[in-house]
Amino acid sequence: MALFDLDKVREELDRTNREIEQPGFWENPEAAQKAMKLKKSMESTIENFESLEKALDDIEELIELTEMEEEAGAGEKELAEMAGGIEKDFEKFKERLEELRLRTLLTGKYDHCNAILSIHSGTGGIDAQDWALMLYRMYTRWGAQKGYSVKTIDYQRDTEAGIKCATIIVEGENAYGYLKNEKGVHRLVRISPFNAAGKRQTSFALVEVMPEIDEEINIEIDPEDLRIDTYRASGAGGQHVNMTDSAIRITHIPTNIVVTCQNERSQHQNKEVAMKLLAAKLTELAEQEQKENLKELKGDYSMNTWGSQIRSYVFQPYTLVKDHRTGAETSNVGAVMDGAIDYFINEKLKQK
Repeated sequence: MALFDLDKVREELDRTNREIEQPGFWENPEAAQKAMKLKKSMESTIENFESLEKALDDIEELIELTEMEEEAGAGEKELAEMAGGIEKDFEKFKERLEELRLRTLLTGKYDHCNAILSIHSGTGGIDAQDWALMLYRMYTRWGAQKGYSVKTIDYQRDTEAGIKCATIIVEGENAYGYLKNEKGVHRLVRISPFNAAGKRQTSFALVEVMPEIDEEINIEIDPEDLRIDTYRASGAGGQHVNMTDSAIRITHIPTNIVVTCQNERSQHQNKEVAMKLLAAKLTELAEQEQKENLKELKGDYSMNTWGSQIRSYVFQPYTLVKDHRTGAETSNVGAVMDGAIDYFINEKLKQK
């Protein structure tokens, strides 16, 4: 079975190219940018598929060449080296094929969107705040390794150590599709560096992931349902500290959803970004509850997201990272904390 209909992708690309060539195409900048983004995505898909086809053709040619060399009386050592090279090339081909196959699973309504990822420290005191900071670093490093643009829009550090919460926007194709399954409680087990007795400590942090909703998707929010507070920004790692009350906190009273933004240059910009975060959370909640009317949404959104952990990270007395949904695990904790989480992301996608 084909991964997808490549001919249809080419036809859609031709149609998009003709649309781009039309006079007045740039008169609607938002529509034009969306078309250009779609064009880039389709060109990347075609390029990846054609590159895989060429790689497979090259492997077949190498196999034929090896068979010819064998018939011509080539030595065992030479043939073994050629076979080893073919095996390595085929393993690389299978890895690339699997990566392309996983991309075809990203068919959700918002999978193509940028991702808004928030991290909140949970139970565990200073250790939990330090754990939230470690997760913040893990996800920012993962985004950089994937070639995504990562922007911090909220960062609330603690005076002693770590962070209370942080929010980043990961910008790039399918960012939400890859990150959406990271949503949930993450559990850390280690010898606490903040405990003089050297006792083992269990800490928790909550990760929320939402799509950055496209501009053309409008969700009506009644201003009467909002409580807007301003406060002084603290800044990430001491940077961008603002001496005025430019940071914004917006509470959606019916659902108790709270969003904050402090890293933009002005109160107006912070409010604009915060409203975008709120729209994303309300859209997600409305879809979860299958409600079209925001007035019908009830309950404490933030508390509903807490529950049993999706993944455990054990530093002592042994090293293990285990995803409790898929059973995927690795002992290389250091690599995971440096952003190597594709294995867990892919295993969850495969469950689809």
